[in-house]
Amino acid sequence: MVSTARERARAALTEEILTSARAQLGEVGAAALSLRAVARDLGLASSALYRYFRSRDELLTRLIVEGYDALGAAAESADDPSAQPRARWHAVCAAVRTWALTHPHEYALLYGSPVPGYVAPADTVPAASRVGVVLGRVIGDAARAGILPAPEGRRTHLVTPEATQVLGGEHPALDDGVRARALLTWSSLYGLISFELFGHFVGSVADADAFFTEQVGELADLLGL
Repeated sequence: MVSTARERARAALTEEILTSARAQLGEVGAAALSLRAVARDLGLASSALYRYFRSRDELLTRLIVEGYDALGAAAESADDPSAQPRARWHAVCAAVRTWALTHPHEYALLYGSPVPGYVAPADTVPAASRVGVVLGRVIGDAARAGILPAPEGRRTHLVTPEATQVLGGEHPALDDGVRARALLTWSSLYGLISFELFGHFVGSVADADAFFTEQVGELADLLGL
């Protein structure tokens, strides 16, 4: 479909708004993000921005969805389905870390402190799940290849049906225990990255790259990869 000049101009200004807002994330943080400040940065009247984003929360949602999508795309690009599951696991986890270290302010928006008064709408969920879908695909492929240990038969009912579909789908080798460990490893990955990015490993970790690689291997062991 051929876009009109008006549509191209609108898309270009929308991207300028988002670029300015991302800069604000680095300067003042998500909680202080302001449409008025973005307008001032772009030399626009505040009222003009409301034709593009009706509120600060709508702008935040757009930034969050784009952040999750970018992170998800990095994970998807790193996954090679022809490789062994353990190698795929390491590659995807490394890609998530690389994206976070390259985009610290966007990562902080996604996984840092909640923005007071902001409630993420449901339409952020698909983008937020993209990394989990990739990791779940690795686990599911490992189950179908017969790589995972025999299931323990535990039925803890701690994992929702929605999460079951993300974490490898249905397979005899994937019981509730495996899915619970998958959620643990998924959250542990973000814990490792967050501790590194926000400076909590300072004075404790001598080599951040080696430490991350070793701990991702420990998580793979926990999953049985």
